[in-house]
Amino acid sequence: MNLPMTENRTAAEQNPCHPLPAPTYTAVAAFLHNLPYILMTVLGAAVLFRSFKGGAWAHVTAAAYLLYGLAGALWIMVFVCPFCRFWDTDSCPCGYGKVAARIRDRQPEDRFSEKFKKHIPVIVPLWFLPLIAAGPVLVRGFAWGLAILAFVFVVDAFLILPRFSSQHGCRDCPQRQSCPWMQNKGPA
Repeated sequence: MNLPMTENRTAAEQNPCHPLPAPTYTAVAAFLHNLPYILMTVLGAAVLFRSFKGGAWAHVTAAAYLLYGLAGALWIMVFVCPFCRFWDTDSCPCGYGKVAARIRDRQPEDRFSEKFKKHIPVIVPLWFLPLIAAGPVLVRGFAWGLAILAFVFVVDAFLILPRFSSQHGCRDCPQRQSCPWMQNKGPA
């Protein structure tokens, strides 16, 4: 699946180490790159809601999880994106670079890998919290609705999102060679 990119390039999007300009991404492409994460967050909230059987805690945990998903994206924009060489350009496949520029000034690009490794663990619990809540509920009394939601969550969070990121967003990222996530994934 090829996502829409534009061929417009600016001097700010040029990498001095690479003579070719970086591709730029439309708002639609950035949204599509974020869709698996958005879906994971919504599904995770639904799993939590069902795990707490619709009671008061169900609303609280589902809302908190949605806020955590949003806060996690914001955390990356604040603490990782300013170190990316595509900060404040349309060359960021997920569009975070443009948002990050409104929040924080540019930081030294040579620290991107360090900041990525340090701050990505902040969002890792998003992949596990819904399963931690659903597991005991399913063991105590199996419920098809919760089981199906948890299954769809697992498929999105552990199969679709990583594969989509690696095959599209990360593969297309002009900074993939210096990214700790993609360094061991081989050539695009």
